[in-house]
Amino acid sequence: MQKLVFFVGVAGTGKTTVAREVALRRPCAFIDRDTVGGRFVESILEMNNMDKNDRDSDFYKKNLRDLEYDTAKDICIENLSVGQDVFMISPFTAELKNEDWIKQVIADSNRTEKEVDVKVVVVTLDDMDTQRERIEERGTVRDSWKLNNWDSYETRVDFVPTINWDIPQDNVLIFDNTGDLTEEKVDRLMQFINR
Repeated sequence: MQKLVFFVGVAGTGKTTVAREVALRRPCAFIDRDTVGGRFVESILEMNNMDKNDRDSDFYKKNLRDLEYDTAKDICIENLSVGQDVFMISPFTAELKNEDWIKQVIADSNRTEKEVDVKVVVVTLDDMDTQRERIEERGTVRDSWKLNNWDSYETRVDFVPTINWDIPQDNVLIFDNTGDLTEEKVDRLMQFINR
């Protein structure tokens, strides 16, 4: 079966780092929504005289959020349709709530639910101090807004999204990414994805 694996969680929990370590062991199409749409979103925000790093504004949520996610979804569909395993990295909060979303992704890739093994890795941390440290350490410009507005930014690091997809319960893994990402932790992720 093809693997379609979603690495989800709030900013700073290490979704991309975790996904990258697994992808080094299991070749796949690696689709990080920030990479897919980041430059376009920044440009459009600047054209509208807004902070290019603000992904929490009403303008972003109304005009750009779905554009970014839908573009990442289309790239996923193309890769599934040609037989690739796919790793998707982003919070996907709204998409996980929508049971039809994943069904449509699989159908649009000309695959069946028996041909695509969908798994969700929810990456969490045990405290907000670690989250903030990781956001500061990665030093990306897009995180400036989060750090400058830390008190109002949604910072629940142990957040587990609602998942309404019709997948087995054991296809969802809550992964605590506190501490070092050891070989043993990556081995556990590989076992989860490969089974």
